Formats: sequence, C-alpha cells, structure tokens
Amino acid sequence: MILPIYAYGHPVLNKVAKPIEADYPDFEQFLADMWETMYEAQGVGLAAPQVGKSLRLFLVDTIQIMEEGKEDEGIKQAFINAEKLEEGGTPWDYEEGCLSIPDIRADVERPAQIKLRYQDENFETHEKVFTGMNARVIQHEYDHVDGILFTQYLRPLKKRLMKRKLEKIKTGKIDPNYRMKFYMNKRTR
Repeated sequence: MILPIYAYGHPVLNKVAKPIEADYPDFEQFLADMWETMYEAQGVGLAAPQVGKSLRLFLVDTIQIMEEGKEDEGIKQAFINAEKLEEGGTPWDYEEGCLSIPDIRADVERPAQIKLRYQDENFETHEKVFTGMNARVIQHEYDHVDGILFTQYLRPLKKRLMKRKLEKIKTGKIDPNYRMKFYMNKRTR
C-alpha cells in the first residue's frame, strides 16, 4: 500500500525517533509499504518519520542512481535502529532533495564516509563503513530519524531565498506527483 509522505512543517519530521522492536505489529507489511511508497515517489531513500511513524527505520536504494556498469557499488537495504559510530573523509558538496520537501534542491556538504551499527530487516546487528553516494544517502536518511531535514544545513541566505517555497509546502499549496500529507491544512493529496 502506498503511504502518504508527510510534508515539510509536520511535527513528526522534527522529532528524534524511537527505536523499533522486533515485535512491532505488522512490521513486514509496513516495510513493504515503505519500499512501495519510496519507489512510487521516485526516491532513493525514505525514513519512517516521512510516513508519519517516529521510528528509527529508514530505507536506501542507491543502485538505481549508480552509473551504468557500477550498479554493484550501490546498496539496497533497510536500516533499523542505526547508530552513527563515526564519520570521516573529506567533506563534499552535492545537490540533495527530499521527498518531504518536493521541488527544492540545494547543495549540502557531508563527510565522505560513515560507520554505522544497525539491524537489518531480520533484526540482526551489523557494523559497516559506507562511502561516497551510499554514505551521503544514508546520512540524509539518518538525519530524518534524528529529526533533522537537509534544509537545516543551508546557509541563512539560501534559507531566506527558499522561504516562500517552504511556506507553500508547509501549507499544502503545491501539487506533488505522489501522495502527501500536509500538517497546516490537514489535507492529504
């Protein structure tokens, strides 16, 4: 089932999410719904807070954005109860967007690598270092479970320039090409 994506301005996007337990009701269905929702919206990542659940769960599929012939360098996996152990490498800028903030993109500087401890969809624990585009998408989605949006990294001038667009998103005065839930006017499109 395709879930509505919660738009910028909804309080759930600013909360630090809670850990998810292995006995979470209908977990497998919820995970399947998140994957379906992410692909329907043409995303490469999706976090549970973006579909209204304040849970430490996010999905990443970078295989679809890797250069032809380098798809095996991408990842497609769920990250449950992830803990950032360290970040490192030379920081680099890249233009990011967010399904909760449609039609707004901006350069964000992030470290080149991240080391995580996380559980997979079977709640087995892993510890791994991710680099490059995989690290970037993971960091973006990890921020969601910590209540952080990419717009918080922007310089004040850039934020002022996009203020009107952000207000339109917050109040639902946009027409995205996927289902969204807006907080300010309580509507779902």
